[in-house]
Amino acid sequence: MCKDRCRKVEKALTMLSKRWTGLIIYQLLKGPQRFCEIENAISISGRLLSERLKDLEKEGIVNRKVFPEVPVRVEYSLTDKGMALEPVMVELERWSQSFINIEKD
Repeated sequence: MCKDRCRKVEKALTMLSKRWTGLIIYQLLKGPQRFCEIENAISISGRLLSERLKDLEKEGIVNRKVFPEVPVRVEYSLTDKGMALEPVMVELERWSQSFINIEKD
């Protein structure tokens, strides 16, 4: 029992600990956004953002919606599975506000 649970927790932590993944999810908690909005909000390279969004889409956490317009508009949002991470992200934010110090230059 613990073995399966530990493997699932390990997989979740591995997935969420990929560089920028947590911030992308955190950003999408604000609602559906276009690629450039996410890119600008968290200052991530387009190549890396595209890679992470594909990973999250494959995991069923992010939904990609293409609007048949000219030019084509693509919007990203969290699925129900992704929205289920909201309490985790909110608690992580609360914890970080209480216990993480940022050195100012």
